[in-house]
This record gives sequence, structure tokens and C-alpha cells, in this order.
Amino acid sequence: MKFKTILTLFILSIALASCDTLLNIADSIDTGSQGSVKTPLSEGEVVKGLKRALDIGAENAVSDLSVTNSFYGNNAYKILLPPEAKIITDNKNNSLLQAVGITDLINDVEKSMNKAAEKAVIKAKPIFINAIKNMSIQDAFEILNGGDTAATHFLRTATYSTLYSQFKPEVSKVLDQPVMQGVSTNKAWSNLTTSYNQVAMFVPKWNKVNTKLDSYVTDKALFALFEQVKIEESKIRKDPMARIDDILKRVFGN
Repeated sequence: MKFKTILTLFILSIALASCDTLLNIADSIDTGSQGSVKTPLSEGEVVKGLKRALDIGAENAVSDLSVTNSFYGNNAYKILLPPEAKIITDNKNNSLLQAVGITDLINDVEKSMNKAAEKAVIKAKPIFINAIKNMSIQDAFEILNGGDTAATHFLRTATYSTLYSQFKPEVSKVLDQPVMQGVSTNKAWSNLTTSYNQVAMFVPKWNKVNTKLDSYVTDKALFALFEQVKIEESKIRKDPMARIDDILKRVFGN
């Protein structure tokens, strides 16, 4: 009797071990809706998928921000007068400033700055492409396993200094070009500050405003660019419909 009991327990232990083994095998194999087996992601697939996602995000961001009114017509990105000019906007209803047409001058400068950003943002495209091309395997896995903005963070870290150094001269060039009714941004800004400064001479505590716009507009344009990349990244991470090809579905669906 004792021998039968031992034998029974031995058979049960084998059966249970076999079940555990089968369950482990089943768990290690993920089958899709059509019954096809999903193998683990390879390093090559991760790199390819992340590069593809960054390509799409960068391309869409640049395209979205280089169309008419993409800055001026968007409250999130609209470039207003620099902080140094706050005294002008705070006092724009002053009768002396109204007499020199300050409201129209402010509008001209803001429209011109936003138009300059539109024209300059296309400069980012080849810089983004180069950074994406040189992305390492380690970069790819950090992006895949990172937070919702890990890809944007990678792109910003890899490109910001290069973007700024190449973007600012482009912005400066555009600021000198006629963009609004034959008047350049810098000329519109000069008209505004000159008109204000002439009035400020006669008003106590009104300081003169002398600010160069190229650094200011460059900072604002790059801020908008990376915010837009962040939006595109979020779409691919969270919305299956944004994964427009198989490699994105495989990498971000896993």
C-alpha cells in the first residue's frame, strides 16, 4: 500500500511539472488574432521602428509648422513681443502711443516674427534626419522603454545645439527679408521701438526698448518645433491608428 501511494505521488508530480512546463511555453509564445506567433523584438527591429517613428514625428512637425499661420494662428506657438517690450504692450492704450499708431506697429511686428519662424523652421529637417540616422542601439532601447516623451528628449539632446547654431543665422536672414507688405521683421520692430522710444523720452519711468529679435525668435521657433514633435510621438505611442506601417505596429504594439 505504501508503495502504491509513493508511486501515485510520483506520477502526479510529473503531471504537474508537465503542466507547468506547458504553461510556461504557452506564456512565452504570444499569438496574434490570426494565430500567428509573435517572436521577441530583435535589436534591429527596435532600431528600425524607433528611427521610423522619429522620421514620421520630425517630418510631420516640420511640415505642420512651415505652413501659413502655423505660428500666428496657433495660440500655443504664437510669438508675441519679447518680454523686454512688455512696457509697450502694457501702455499701448496711452493716448501718446495711440497717436503714433502703436497698435498697428505691434501687430506688424508680431505677424512678421511669426512669418519669419514659419520660413526658418524648415532648416530643422536635415539636422533631424542626420541625428536619426546616427541613433545607436542603446538610444533605441532607452527610447522604447522610456517615458511618453523619450523620443523627443533624444531628438532635442542630439540636435538642439546644432539646430540653434544653424537655425539662428537663417532666422536672422529671414528677419531682414520683406515678409509683411514689403517690410522686414527687423524694420517693423525698428519702427515700433523707435516710435515708442520717442514717446518714452517724455514719460517718467518708461525705459527705452532696444532688443535684437534673432535670438528671441530662434528660441520661440525651436520651442514650438519640439512641442510639435512631442505631440507626434504621443500619437504613435498611444494611438494604434497612427502606426501607419508594420514595423511601427510591431515595435509599439508589443
